[in-house]
Amino acid sequence: MEIFKQITANGITLSEYPFIKELAMEVYLLENGDILKLDKTNFDSVSVLDEEIELKKGSKRIDMLVKYSDEYLGIVELKLNEINDESLKQLENYLDQRDQILEQNPDYWENKSELPKWIGVLVGNEISSSLREKLLNGYVYKENIPIAGMTIRRFRSPSNEIFVVTDTFFKFNYGSKDFSKFKFNGTSYNKGRLVNAVIKKMVEDNPKMTFSELKHKFPDKGVFDYQKDAEEIYKRTNRKRHHIEPDEVIRLADNVLICTSTQWNTVNIKSFIEQAKKEKYNILMFRTFLFPEK
Repeated sequence: MEIFKQITANGITLSEYPFIKELAMEVYLLENGDILKLDKTNFDSVSVLDEEIELKKGSKRIDMLVKYSDEYLGIVELKLNEINDESLKQLENYLDQRDQILEQNPDYWENKSELPKWIGVLVGNEISSSLREKLLNGYVYKENIPIAGMTIRRFRSPSNEIFVVTDTFFKFNYGSKDFSKFKFNGTSYNKGRLVNAVIKKMVEDNPKMTFSELKHKFPDKGVFDYQKDAEEIYKRTNRKRHHIEPDEVIRLADNVLICTSTQWNTVNIKSFIEQAKKEKYNILMFRTFLFPEK
């Protein structure tokens, strides 16, 4: 039996417009990498690094390699139809061979001061109930490698407008040995988001702050750059090295627009936090609020 599916939104009938081939789905995600965001705080900054990466010991190429917030490398496995436990096993096999990726191309990971963390992402047009339950309970593989699932469906309007609906199945649990989370002004952030929040708050508290004054407070290179330079880097490399979304851009008193960096590791974030504390902005590392005080 063939099932006809359609969605009506604001009086417009949308007919299902599925990807005919897996390659078409891959191309769409390459052109619209932000769809692979997994949440609003930890895995919200995503860059597609490469596709169709061949493993020497593998029986198939990795569909896509992505980077999340300059902390995680992610192996993305695409399925034209349902993602399920069998898909999960295939993804886990690729994760077992992840060391080959950087051995073959070290440029995928620019931060040489620390190794990347890893995440696996399954993408299909449906998800099995058993896999859905696993992922929503915070499934991790072996050495604390989190696994996420995503369903992606396309629809087309009578005027040929394309609409995409995605659902993400992911629960990320921080462990007691994970120090990449911080608390500032009552909210938890990863490294990159922390810097953006602190600079925003400082500018809000000092509405007459100019670019030169802010640069004097944070003289280290790479904390922030001119918006035009940040966008030029993204256009040239196709990798987001700054927070460049409209709600992330910061306007200073002299009408200079700046974008804060996403390139943070355990060394330079420590320097930033120390400087922020000198400016009376208190930041707590994740460990300090992971467990209740006794």
